[in-house]
Amino acid sequence: MRVEQFYYLCELNLELHSMEKRWKNKKAGDQNTIDILSKELNINKTLANLLTQRGVSTFDEAKKFFRPTLNDLYDPFLMLNMDKAIDRISKAIAKDERILIYGDYDVDGTTAVALVYSYFLKIHKNIDFYIPDRYKEGYGISFNGIDYAEENNISLVISLDCGIKAVDKVKYANEKHVDFIICDHHLPGDELPPAFAILDPKQNHCLYPYKELSGCGVGFKLVQAYGIKHNLPKEDAFQYLDLATISIAADIVDITGENRIIAYYGLEMINKNPRPGVESILEFTNIKKVEGKTADENKFNKVLTISDLVFTVAPRINAAGRISDGSNSVNLLKCNDKEKSREIANNINNFNIERRELDTQITKEALEIIENIENFGEHKSTIVYKEGWHKGVLGIVASRLTETYYRPTIVLALEDGVLTGSARSVKGFDIYAAIDSCSDLFENFGGHKFAAGLTIKKSNIKEFIRRFENSVTDNIEKKMEVPEIEIDGLLSLKDINDKFLALLNQFAPFGPGNLAPVFMTSNVRDSGFSRIVGQKHLKMKLVENGNFDNMFDAIAFQQSDKFDMVKKNLPFDICYAIEENIWQNKTSIQLKVRDIVQN
Repeated sequence: MRVEQFYYLCELNLELHSMEKRWKNKKAGDQNTIDILSKELNINKTLANLLTQRGVSTFDEAKKFFRPTLNDLYDPFLMLNMDKAIDRISKAIAKDERILIYGDYDVDGTTAVALVYSYFLKIHKNIDFYIPDRYKEGYGISFNGIDYAEENNISLVISLDCGIKAVDKVKYANEKHVDFIICDHHLPGDELPPAFAILDPKQNHCLYPYKELSGCGVGFKLVQAYGIKHNLPKEDAFQYLDLATISIAADIVDITGENRIIAYYGLEMINKNPRPGVESILEFTNIKKVEGKTADENKFNKVLTISDLVFTVAPRINAAGRISDGSNSVNLLKCNDKEKSREIANNINNFNIERRELDTQITKEALEIIENIENFGEHKSTIVYKEGWHKGVLGIVASRLTETYYRPTIVLALEDGVLTGSARSVKGFDIYAAIDSCSDLFENFGGHKFAAGLTIKKSNIKEFIRRFENSVTDNIEKKMEVPEIEIDGLLSLKDINDKFLALLNQFAPFGPGNLAPVFMTSNVRDSGFSRIVGQKHLKMKLVENGNFDNMFDAIAFQQSDKFDMVKKNLPFDICYAIEENIWQNKTSIQLKVRDIVQN
């Protein structure tokens, strides 16, 4: 999990747990700019403010924001070493060298491998791909992978979504006369690997204008550059924007700038003409294909969004690497045969079912352990471990426990006297620094501010629990212990209508850097029709200032405990997102309530 992943997923999932939350109003944009945009675009000032909060201040910028175009993608040759990388690939193809496309086992890595492999396979048949085994080889470039290249007479490896810190591995490859082109998007270390070429917009001296590409995004820029160099049709690269979009969603990178352009067109492809592998994955979800649609219409019973990719497509692609072999996901995503893709998707869905069962069982066991921790309510952190837990789902379990108790959390599996696991944090707290303060106790560790992984001997675990708890206690701020909801602006219910929602939808695709707007309305009341549904959720019909002519359906997930307060017929405040609700083929506006507070 990358630096911003956990926070973004918490933003999406705050409604899953009924707990105290703090509301924070975002800073409004410049009022003069808001007034000008409102007039020039003929939109209300609430929407104009949303634009300014997203860095849009002129009519032309708004036009580019609302109508992204592939012509605004940056020249891939602006990326440092792109010329060198393309020359090496061109030479390899001209001399019929054997090329290996190497990627990580997660969604970003497998989509990247599927994209680059599929593109070059149409040009060069002497090509192979490699996904490392999660448990035998671990993350990134492995010695096993390099040995595989040597044994199979491979002279060029293109690594995707990994490699920027693989100094020793690349030195080993050089000794075996295997060249590496590294395509990565992670922050480099102090020493760069001695690769033939490194493509990473975050490396020093790289002047590429956009720094937040996914690993698959860097792979896309590579094939885009090759097409430009060899005067190939742009569509040869653009046909893979859907894969890049899935990686953007799964890796939780910012949906701004170039990523937003890619995601805009990639989502359009997925909705209107999904590749067989993606369509086959969706057959195992509640998103169904609707027959009889034209080529210009969405093929499904709903318009797929970035969050649909995050919660339906990505977990299934990830499950292959967690439970079995990530190569299954590559084979699915590059498959053009519908029957074969269904077969692979069925296997992957079974892996996902197993992953969910493991996730559910381990989460249940972890919660039981927590209940028996002495004075747990006074703790600032959570560390749980048990022998036999499956390592592939520990990060997911850590995220679930963090959602439940909202404190820095570590979940570990014990095997042969060694504990291995994952850490997840809360917004604002640097869990990596807290772990690093105990670094003398570990066999190894690594990660980021909000997520990390570590390995520790069982003999050191008690001391680690003590020191980690002390570090968290000393450094966590009170406000970090309460989930935060950012409010984009105040809104009156009377301003919400079909036109407002249609304009709001044009702010999509939503994700980090461009989150779905959250509004706040005061003095709303229950209309008398509110009820508890599904035992835990609150279904409401709300009015503002007693205006029953303007009534809105609302749903508050996991907030049934607010029912008594809502039914008192006293005014309260809500913060919410606005969405379309489709029920029995009828579409209506619904407020997705994030929190309710008595005013």
